[in-house]
Amino acid sequence: MFNKMMGKTRYVVSRLFLHLGGSDVAPILGELNRIARDAIDAEGEIEALGEGLVELSETLLRYDEYWISAANEGDVFWSEGEAGDYVNDLFSDSAARYGADLELDGDDFDEPLSLPATRNIVIMITVAFEGEVPELETDLANIQALKEGLKAFINLHYKHKLRAIQVHFSPARLGDELSNDQLLQYYPELIPL
Repeated sequence: MFNKMMGKTRYVVSRLFLHLGGSDVAPILGELNRIARDAIDAEGEIEALGEGLVELSETLLRYDEYWISAANEGDVFWSEGEAGDYVNDLFSDSAARYGADLELDGDDFDEPLSLPATRNIVIMITVAFEGEVPELETDLANIQALKEGLKAFINLHYKHKLRAIQVHFSPARLGDELSNDQLLQYYPELIPL
């Protein structure tokens, strides 16, 4: 089996869930939406998307006092096509979660500023990369492992190993709320940190 894998490219697809909570967590939605707009402007260019992933990871590391729960999953592939199919499956699943459907339009700017502020935000980061990164291929549902995982995202960008990046967050818009009941219903995999 080992010889059969020699010379083949190893692809890893990894998805991280991070739940931030608290009365002061809503402002991070502004940062997430700014990064999302930049990503849309990049039109899929992986280098620009990687820069956005670096910004997002650094932002989350700064907000570590708001981390409440987390989860991760992933798989290893020796076929780029199979890895791509799995990325697409995870994209569909993330997009179907509560409030993760991002709609960026100019109408948001006309909304009143007295919007209710959500006390819960869940961020879902899916990446595909080449090689082996032990920091991402382990259980990330503890604070130290999670910090190492976010730093590994940053390193993947600078080592040019990223092949796909997807980010979803819920709620996707300021003014939407993600209740505790919705958290349990739509994100049952989350484990308290």
